[in-house]
Amino acid sequence: MINTIIFDFGDIFINLDKQATIDALKKLGLKEWNEDLDQLNIQFEKGKITREDFLLGIQKQIPNASIDEILAAWNAVLLDFPLHRLEFLQKLSKKYRLFLLSNTDSIHIGTFEKENGTSFYSDFYQCFEKVYFSFEMGMRKPEAEIFNFLISQHDLSTKNTLFVDDKKENTDGALSLGLHVWNLQVGQEDVVDLFTKIDLPL
Repeated sequence: MINTIIFDFGDIFINLDKQATIDALKKLGLKEWNEDLDQLNIQFEKGKITREDFLLGIQKQIPNASIDEILAAWNAVLLDFPLHRLEFLQKLSKKYRLFLLSNTDSIHIGTFEKENGTSFYSDFYQCFEKVYFSFEMGMRKPEAEIFNFLISQHDLSTKNTLFVDDKKENTDGALSLGLHVWNLQVGQEDVVDLFTKIDLPL
């Protein structure tokens, strides 16, 4: 029986528009999102480089853009966090052990907290036994080590744990380790539909 749920953050709770950041960077002169930027982003999400190094790394590709313009473009991905998802999570936290596990960076989390305010993000974080961000852990999904870290750190049973994420490579990674998974389809499903998608005790 599932008694623990590990949730992703982006496009599970907070809505994202990933194309908005690409479009904004292109307006600043970026020709295409390339392998160098992919690697830069991974390094930043693992906390291996500083915020400054990350922004300067993007600026190398678009030298006519200012750091402030790049920052605004980078944050264009972040949309709203519907209140009904927080309310659902608060109810869920009374019956399940909950964890947050997100591939993210210090810029996006700082912006989310600033734009939503202390009261809102505190209420959100308090739903979880522990909140894990990749940039603080030095690991990211779908690497096995990040799941194994959570499992061992909190003495979780994989057969009693559900992992919810919108990226198939992440749910595949969790599935290979024996966790139950829900690969949520963004735009077609909402996290509040959990009980209609997964057979869970109410």
